[in-house]
Amino acid sequence: MPPFDGMAGLLTEIFGAPVLFRPALEEPRTVASVFRETPIEVTDSDGRAVLIVAPTWRVRRDLVPEVARGDRIEPGNGKVYEIVNAQPGGSPAGDAFWLCELEEERA
Repeated sequence: MPPFDGMAGLLTEIFGAPVLFRPALEEPRTVASVFRETPIEVTDSDGRAVLIVAPTWRVRRDLVPEVARGDRIEPGNGKVYEIVNAQPGGSPAGDAFWLCELEEERA
């Protein structure tokens, strides 16, 4: 078993909460994940630190393998967010995260 398998699940249990995932082509479902409105720092593919100021959603790839631009989430704060970018995290683990950049939908 790779050394990082299980870490995304553990992090989700500690820092996560249920989020309603509304994929464009499937039925909505609730998944445990980590939603943040505050800026976060991530490492890009070249190893440099990058600041993401958009709201973000980290969710295990095995829970939402079909995640795509245009899908929506409802994190329970009364707002709906559209996924504008989804990229896999750098971990090779089977339960690694997607990192999704979001944009709040305007009514």
